[in-house]
Amino acid sequence: MFDFTPPVTKLITELKKIPGVGRKSAQRMAFYLLKSSKQEAIELANAIIAARESTFFCSLCNNITSTDPCEICTGPDRETRQICIVEEPFNIYSIERTNQYKGLYHVLHGNLSPMKGIGPDELKISGLISRIEKGNIEEAILATSPTTEGNATAHYISQLVKKFGIKITRIALGLPIGADIDYVDSVTIAKALEGRVEF
Repeated sequence: MFDFTPPVTKLITELKKIPGVGRKSAQRMAFYLLKSSKQEAIELANAIIAARESTFFCSLCNNITSTDPCEICTGPDRETRQICIVEEPFNIYSIERTNQYKGLYHVLHGNLSPMKGIGPDELKISGLISRIEKGNIEEAILATSPTTEGNATAHYISQLVKKFGIKITRIALGLPIGADIDYVDSVTIAKALEGRVEF
């Protein structure tokens, strides 16, 4: 059976590790990179290395940042009485694009998934509880994806947070069931935020 030369096979194998990239997409990307100039390939490689080496997780919200605390946590115009709880850092940018939310965030880095061995200890929940315990937060907005795992995570967190007596809301359904929040358009996310309900 025919296979590409080992360096190309290795490149395709590495590209396939990117979520959402299958073998054919990885092949197309690999051949695009091989057809590009050496300088373009070096710039891409350097950009990946620089992003990997100069970014880390914010010590407060767990967002990807190059400063600690991140720009959102230290933003002078942020509403510090609201905290929006999301699954992944890229969910923050989906919400920020709507220009509808000006509060703080907390990134869980996943959701509960017993089938995958992900329980509460694997998520960044303890930091969230610590932030709420300080007493400044008045509303927790649960913005997990409307999947089985996302709903289970929202329910679990709501049970933990209830004892603090703060308002707990869930972004409104309007997002398709089973959809990943990162693939939903900004208008739909904005409407979901506007129509959130107490949880």
